[in-house]
Amino acid sequence: MMLMTQPSHILRVSSITKLYPKAEVYSLKDVSFDVIRGEKLGIFGPNGAGKTTLISILCGILPETSGGVNYFIDNQSATFKDVLPKIGFVPQDFALYQELTAMQNLRYFGKMQGLKNEELESKIAHLLTILGLDHVGNRKLSTFSGGMKRRINLAIGLINDPEILFLDEPTVGVDVQSKVAIIALLNELNQKGTTMIYTSHHLREAEDFCDRTLLLDDGKIIAEGTLNDLLKQHNAESLEDLLIHLTGKALRD
Repeated sequence: MMLMTQPSHILRVSSITKLYPKAEVYSLKDVSFDVIRGEKLGIFGPNGAGKTTLISILCGILPETSGGVNYFIDNQSATFKDVLPKIGFVPQDFALYQELTAMQNLRYFGKMQGLKNEELESKIAHLLTILGLDHVGNRKLSTFSGGMKRRINLAIGLINDPEILFLDEPTVGVDVQSKVAIIALLNELNQKGTTMIYTSHHLREAEDFCDRTLLLDDGKIIAEGTLNDLLKQHNAESLEDLLIHLTGKALRD
């Protein structure tokens, strides 16, 4: 008889709430879910739903007000300090030094991750090549287009070969060529085992990219599952249709 393999968790979120100082409304309310090793989990919702706050807590950038996040290495519970070197984060806003070159930026962030010279230089050369930026590695980022900066932003998040990668709007504001290149690279990394937690307003892109979907509104999870299951459950035709169905048509700030 064949034994069924249990899914391997890389992260478990337990009843997280977040109330910012002086705020009257919670940004997150009793949010709980698991992340399976090797999956691509998409987190979606309207403006103000709590997506960026949630990702910032998972990355250790913000503290939760209550609840907690448990991390796992080789199916064993691990501290955030232990798992931090295995995390990559690609923020929506550029985390770049505009007066430094692409290579200087990557060297700086690589050294922050503890990479040594030979390993770091090899990694930089590889990332610049696969992202189509090897010919501009010595140019200052202030001369780069938005799409080129977005690709460098991604390269910084990948410099440490992360096991879990957080992506907050990784293709926002880029041309179609850059978007295709970024998504192709992310899919390749995922096939090699990188777990990804992703949020975007590009819902057509998200439909093809994500294995599983988590929908947030007003700081709470309102739906979770594979996109196909959620579409059938709510008689929706697309992720956009599903979001409108569950969150309404009212404009958000």
